Amino acid sequence: MEKYTVGLKKIIREFGLEVLYMPQTDSGDIDITVNDVNRAGMQLSGFYEYFDSRRIQIAGNMEFAYLQTLDEQTRRERFDKLFSRKIPALVVTRSLPVFPEMPGLADQYGVALLRSSESTSDFMSGMISFLNVELAPRITRHGVLIEVYGEGVLLLGESGVGKSETAIELVKRGHRLIADDAVEIRRVSSKTLVGSAPENIRHFLELRGIGIINARRLFGMGAVKVTEKIDMVIEIEAWNPDKTYDRMGMDNEYTSILGIKVPSTTIPVKPGRNLAIILEVAAMNNRQKKMGYNAAQELLENLGMSGEQRETVKEWDLY
Repeated sequence: MEKYTVGLKKIIREFGLEVLYMPQTDSGDIDITVNDVNRAGMQLSGFYEYFDSRRIQIAGNMEFAYLQTLDEQTRRERFDKLFSRKIPALVVTRSLPVFPEMPGLADQYGVALLRSSESTSDFMSGMISFLNVELAPRITRHGVLIEVYGEGVLLLGESGVGKSETAIELVKRGHRLIADDAVEIRRVSSKTLVGSAPENIRHFLELRGIGIINARRLFGMGAVKVTEKIDMVIEIEAWNPDKTYDRMGMDNEYTSILGIKVPSTTIPVKPGRNLAIILEVAAMNNRQKKMGYNAAQELLENLGMSGEQRETVKEWDLY
């Protein structure tokens, strides 16, 4: 599985951090490779078992209150031991004034020394969420991602089947486009997939016979969105008269993407079918199922029948 990194300079811009010291590196930046952070209290008290030096270290009111109980020599030794582990950065929260020995030790060991005005808990929460997205496992697939009634719908299918045309119709009906042609899918947690468009083609669509259009400029800012959670997968295919399509909706179909099961369905295309309306209904029906209601099950119960629900999972790009 490919490993991803995020530059410390990007983190500084994202969180508006004050730079107290930034070391010079060959690449011009420091790469962060793990999505965990660490409060440095235990380490500043001398405990280093299970310590991961790749993590960003954070110090706030509690750590500084403890350090103020130490004499200057002991405090310097504690900082020296922490910085000598070659941690990528130490972030001081709540705009606390740093101890005089900290900048010199940061320079000696090449450790970035940063400061934030946020509380320690708020900063840690935001940093972990940011790193989970930036360092998440990801794949890029041909398709369209669009938000329909708050549901992230990933449209798949062969080129020319009508994915982009359907997306335009949905945008005109008030829904929002996230990505066309290339969808970058990230696993940001054990249960959540988030999709986005590569930055260089964001908000652009290709319509055969028309060419390239910019949905944001054509329909306005309300017609686009940068990222969206993937709630369901819809495969669009040309109508095959020899194939039997699900007419009841009793079978639960899933597509496994990066190890996460996502509800999926196949919609056949033929003249006269309004795909935009069908996708709107599919999105609303998927939301109802998540809330515990299944219309097909209720109908069978009303008819005095019982239906056996089956589950099929299409394995698709596991780790």
